[in-house]
Amino acid sequence: MNINLLILYYSRHGSVATMAKHIARGAQQVANTHVVIRQLPDASFTTEQTSDPIPESGYPYCELDDLAECDGLAIGSPSYFGSMAAPVKLFLDQTSTLWMSGQLIDKPACAFASASSMHGGHEMTLQSMMIPLLHHGMVWAGLPYKNKALINTKAGGTPYGVTHLASHTSDTGLSDDEIELCVAQGKRLAELATALKKRS
Repeated sequence: MNINLLILYYSRHGSVATMAKHIARGAQQVANTHVVIRQLPDASFTTEQTSDPIPESGYPYCELDDLAECDGLAIGSPSYFGSMAAPVKLFLDQTSTLWMSGQLIDKPACAFASASSMHGGHEMTLQSMMIPLLHHGMVWAGLPYKNKALINTKAGGTPYGVTHLASHTSDTGLSDDEIELCVAQGKRLAELATALKKRS
């Protein structure tokens, strides 16, 4: 049985994109897991896509079909005042057809985020992405404390999902604990997707 995981993100300065790659690495540790990574384009305040239809670099933009066909979802965003970025909200606001058809029910989901200060809204940003996915009937996959890096981290990391403390004085490098938690998040998502798909 093959599992298709979608890792979907919006990244402004590169930290969230780096997290997505480490989450993918963790997911690929689980047998028969196929990972698709997609990014989201910029959006204006008029809630319209403002990027070109094809990204200049990185992964392709996400389509609704990518979401409909996944067996599990990891969704990532920078933290903007304790909430997801506008491009992520815009994409989720366009998923009502999937909600009406119930295509995401009983599929696992997790979120990941990056904030530039320790109290910059890490957990609230994760929760802002969690709410619409719970409306879709998805099963939330946080990070249990069996992951020792969650206890030891001096940077990002929460039981709601993995986060990164992106200080504006440093580059987009993740700490060792943050990388370990990203990998653990991806592996857990793939394991849950496998278990839930077997039951369906």
